[in-house]
Amino acid sequence: MAEVPEGARGGTRRAPRLVTPHVLDQWPLPEPSGSKYSRGQALVVGGARRTPGGVLLAGRSALRMGAGRLSVAVAESVAQHVAVALPECGATGLAEDEHGSVTGVGAGSELAKELDRTDALLVGPGLDGAEGSARLLTELVAELPRGTPVVLDAYGVTVLPQVDKATSGGLRDRLVLTPNSGELARLLGQDEVADEDVVEGALQVSRQYGAVVGCGTWVVSERRIWQITTGDTGLGTSGSGDVVAGATLGLLSRGATPVQALVWGKHVHAAAGDDLVMTHGRVGYLASELAAHLPRVLRSLRGN
Repeated sequence: MAEVPEGARGGTRRAPRLVTPHVLDQWPLPEPSGSKYSRGQALVVGGARRTPGGVLLAGRSALRMGAGRLSVAVAESVAQHVAVALPECGATGLAEDEHGSVTGVGAGSELAKELDRTDALLVGPGLDGAEGSARLLTELVAELPRGTPVVLDAYGVTVLPQVDKATSGGLRDRLVLTPNSGELARLLGQDEVADEDVVEGALQVSRQYGAVVGCGTWVVSERRIWQITTGDTGLGTSGSGDVVAGATLGLLSRGATPVQALVWGKHVHAAAGDDLVMTHGRVGYLASELAAHLPRVLRSLRGN
């Protein structure tokens, strides 16, 4: 599948392509078909003892976007609780320290079977320690088949500068990053990134890591810049970023390219917020409610 829809080629790299329903209509997603295994197997890894909710939101969003089978891996002390809270998933417990933070020790061997068969991997939701997150990412990438796409969110993003070059280099051209502006700043080695500098910063990160980068209303790759044209302030709510990451994961597992998955995922997420404005107002709706609205928006865009 082409990286950009018909009519989007040409022009300068710095001239953004505005994301609208018409643009997405010209860029159809892979058609879902077959069993839960052939439709897309997704794996979410994260979830410290204090913050397993990010994995729940991301996993549920992946399923809502059409992934057929979901596996999650979280701190061992909360794995059983996550399995009960999200009965659609299979849950694996990971080694944790005395504070409940995932250490990453043995994660690669523990998840080797899941990594071998997954169609897309998300690392980061609910992690709360840099050292353990870096070790976790290193172990997972060492076991992951070379062609499997990877989404990094939250701590999964910010530890990229800490991992060895074999790990970061092994992710080039299959990597999606979903940082907020603060996480983007840390990737750049800066204290903060001003709104007007987000695109340039994301482009720098895209070049450095061979990644598609989504930050705020922007999706940036080395080839093109996209701007989301819908959504409002209510999207800035706790867990909203986990929904974006999970939505992107679900589309990747269905066979979308990294650029397509992130552009579609961010638009559908924002449009779900617009739907919720009608009943809740501009603020006050929850990230879990965003996840529940994803299939309705996707269906309206002929994505299902």
